[in-house]
Amino acid sequence: MRIRVAGLRSGVLLSAIWCTAAWGQSYPGRLVTIVVPFAAGAPDSVARVMAKQLQSQIGQSVIVENRPAANGTIATEAIAKAPPDGYSFLITSASIAVNPSIYRKLPYDVLTDLDAVASICRTDGYVLAINPSVPARTVQELVALARDPSKRLAYGSPGIGNTLHLAGELFKARTGIDITHVPYRGAGPAITDLLGGQIQVMFVTPPLSLAHIQSGRLRPLAFTGTSRWSVLPDVPTMAEAGVADFVMDGGWFGLFAPAKLPADIAARLHREVTTALTAPEVQKNFATLGLNPFESSRAEFKAFLAEQVRAYAELARMAKIEPQ
Repeated sequence: MRIRVAGLRSGVLLSAIWCTAAWGQSYPGRLVTIVVPFAAGAPDSVARVMAKQLQSQIGQSVIVENRPAANGTIATEAIAKAPPDGYSFLITSASIAVNPSIYRKLPYDVLTDLDAVASICRTDGYVLAINPSVPARTVQELVALARDPSKRLAYGSPGIGNTLHLAGELFKARTGIDITHVPYRGAGPAITDLLGGQIQVMFVTPPLSLAHIQSGRLRPLAFTGTSRWSVLPDVPTMAEAGVADFVMDGGWFGLFAPAKLPADIAARLHREVTTALTAPEVQKNFATLGLNPFESSRAEFKAFLAEQVRAYAELARMAKIEPQ
């Protein structure tokens, strides 16, 4: 499976006047906050790269605020209910498209309570990595270990229903193994325990895993993309490693705002993000993290989000993840 989304006239006039004032010389008149719904990890890294660049472009302080909890739903709800004034935003991962499938009732609607302002970047796949203490050099050796009743293996993820959790469950389904899932409050804490040996296996994002792989603290076994990752050309794809029907894009990251953000504000923000993606420093930082700039129009990003919600719902059903 592959985962890749007479009163009217006066109202318009008032809206135009308001937008002109908001985006005139007085904007931004105060601090701009970007909320990240996870602790250290890929979304946080992306947000900090973008915050630094956007700050230089708009001439106002832009800070990143981490609010890790409930696979991003707490922070997402906060932004969904924030004033649509151009001062509070969310930078998050594809998990925002997963949550509708794993929670029976969310306090917001992803497609109507948020404005999908701009896509930012994405990766081509995830890395299946293990702690080097695990005596496996290939995916098939890992599968054999997992089938040994005397061995007890556990894999971690940034939280129930996170895309990395879905990757782990799909891996179990495709190989017929049963290893214990350990959810964390973010990818950072999860990979810390992976490095420490408290868990043995994890699907990890390129930004979070690369330095640890290069230092030898993690052993990569496979890549979930359609082709090998150019940064690690010796690591096989899941298909090459013997796991059929397992292709999973490595997720994406985007900027969201409360719904009903005035059109002029949304358009300006989209332009600022698009400009930021062309900045040499941003491109350099993204390349170091294994990320590719992901530019789209606002309409394309909105359609992409809707498709991702549908696709991840299908994957959640395939992985037999019951909504909480």
